[in-house]
Amino acid sequence: MSTIASVSAAQMAGAQSATTQNTTSQSGVSAKTLEKIRQSAIEFEGVTIGEMLQPMFDTVDTSNGLFGGGAAEAQFRSMQVLELGKQIANNGGIGLADSVYRQMLAMQETAQQEKPQEKKANHDQ
Repeated sequence: MSTIASVSAAQMAGAQSATTQNTTSQSGVSAKTLEKIRQSAIEFEGVTIGEMLQPMFDTVDTSNGLFGGGAAEAQFRSMQVLELGKQIANNGGIGLADSVYRQMLAMQETAQQEKPQEKKANHDQ
């Protein structure tokens, strides 16, 4: 089980203990937002892994195989590699999603804290 799943589960449990879905957790971020942030981090990791795998698949010569090669394979190879990256990320990944998740959560919490200050500054004018 990756770190992101355990971090997210603890934060989600705290956020879901509130009585309504739109209430916020101790960090000031709603459960719905925590789930979106977690999914975004995993998707980012999947795309990144796919981009890292792309050069490896670009060097494989499949034209000599019985069913390999051709224009169709060349056209769909990048999509296949991207999906492979997504599957790796969805099954634990390489740990990049953990760091991205923490950074996105910190950015969201900072934005949540700045909103009341901006409203107060606008109100004082």
